[in-house]
Amino acid sequence: MENTTVAGGDLAKLITDLKNQPGGDLIVYGGGTLVANLIADQLIDELHLFVNPTAIGSGLPVFAPGAYQPLTTVAITPFDCGITALHYAPKTS
Repeated sequence: MENTTVAGGDLAKLITDLKNQPGGDLIVYGGGTLVANLIADQLIDELHLFVNPTAIGSGLPVFAPGAYQPLTTVAITPFDCGITALHYAPKTS
């Protein structure tokens, strides 16, 4: 498997171009700002969130104000450690 790292430029164009290339899935690991931008541009095909119930501060919102992408729940998986994995996909009409 070949991995490529790309940085900089127009995020929406970069992701759209990568999705139009042949090959496997794209996996993006990132913080709230990156994920919020992908959601705002409706560039996600699946969203996996890991919720840790430990309060550590205000944090960053995943869904930017004004950004909207209707999602449907695919799966919810609780773990013994208290973390819950949430799996979402864009809602289809």
